[in-house]
Amino acid sequence: MHNHLNSNLNKSIIRTILAFVFLMVAHIGVSFAQETAFKEYHGEVADNKTKKPLVFATIAVEGTNVSTITNTEGQFSLKIPQSSNGKNIIVSFLGYKTMSLPIDQFSNGTNEILMTELITELSEVNLSVPKDAEKLVRETLQKRGENYIDDPTVMTAFYRETIKKRKKNVSLSEAVVNIYKTPYSSKRTDAVQLYKARKSTDYNKLDTVALKLQGGPFNALFVDMVKYPEYIFTNETIGYYNFSFVNSTRVDDKLIYVVKFEQKPGIIDPLYTGKLYIDAQNKILTSAIYSLNITDKNLAAQMFVRKKPKNAKVWPTEVAYRVDYREKDGKWYYGYSNVLLEFKVNWDKKLFNSIYSMSCEMAVTDWEKNMDNFAPKSKERMKSSIILSDEAIGFADPDFWGEYNIIEPEKSIESAIKKIQRQLRRSKNDDSGTSAP
Repeated sequence: MHNHLNSNLNKSIIRTILAFVFLMVAHIGVSFAQETAFKEYHGEVADNKTKKPLVFATIAVEGTNVSTITNTEGQFSLKIPQSSNGKNIIVSFLGYKTMSLPIDQFSNGTNEILMTELITELSEVNLSVPKDAEKLVRETLQKRGENYIDDPTVMTAFYRETIKKRKKNVSLSEAVVNIYKTPYSSKRTDAVQLYKARKSTDYNKLDTVALKLQGGPFNALFVDMVKYPEYIFTNETIGYYNFSFVNSTRVDDKLIYVVKFEQKPGIIDPLYTGKLYIDAQNKILTSAIYSLNITDKNLAAQMFVRKKPKNAKVWPTEVAYRVDYREKDGKWYYGYSNVLLEFKVNWDKKLFNSIYSMSCEMAVTDWEKNMDNFAPKSKERMKSSIILSDEAIGFADPDFWGEYNIIEPEKSIESAIKKIQRQLRRSKNDDSGTSAP
């Protein structure tokens, strides 16, 4: 017999949906710029045998909070303050040996970093894996105040959201934000302040309406399940899952248990399935990769779609999440997360459906303790209902980000930005009575 979750739980699930879809026209906002002394390095991280790019590898400056990650092509860009010259760059990736490389070895061109996979001995894994996977997950979440940073901190983060129609980029928005992170033991919500934002949009590919993502950086921030466990594992909902151990791995030479979770049979409301990567010795969640079970497309549509044209039916076909944590001085903290949503739009009186994908990601690139426990006033904070593309102005300024680290764009995204820039230049030249080169 199929069981439905109670009404309170349904409301909880709806609140956990961290991205909301809007079908409406766009507006334009403002942006700011700043610059300081730094040196920028570019490179690629790959497997030393297969040469396959390593996606979401972490690149950090040793002894500092400065870091970035590789994009989906294994590429990275790292801006280092001149005060950090002489330090090492630490490169880490789940299941690979961590590397420490002197900054002096990095050139001004493309730096190729080849990483070696770590082999986990089966005998070591078999002897150490506990019997109760659910108990391990509960204990891990309960120890968040002990294992994660427990001081107020101010984090600088880079945020990007992309909308594609099938495989073509149609909208790209980026921002630098300040996250006023409350201690992991606190139930207070983090505050987010927008510092810079920019966008490009090709409306010719959007069926005359613009698909928008409501929530902006909060979509990525709330994937921090250690800080916000109620968005996936409450004391009530954790009992609706089956947990089991699968293959183990390593990160930074530490043994990591891999715990698979999936909703129990008989529960038809959409919950999640995925894997949790837990430090074996200290019971610390280091990463989580999971997705929503779309068992009922109409119910899923109610969760995600906040506004749409009357002549269209819209429902999600895929919803996936990832969060990664980083460690410094024995304490862990939120480092990176992403959300991927794929939607199908069925238009009345049209032969073919439209397929859209919306993705957002955020990486913490620097942070410091917030000793004064300062937080911006309410009117200076971003709201969780924000539509970032309405707050951004364009890609005209090549020095827009100054010293801030960003996630290197994919080649396809980079091409889309350049195309928009060319269109803007042509438009300006036409307005001035001259022809574009």
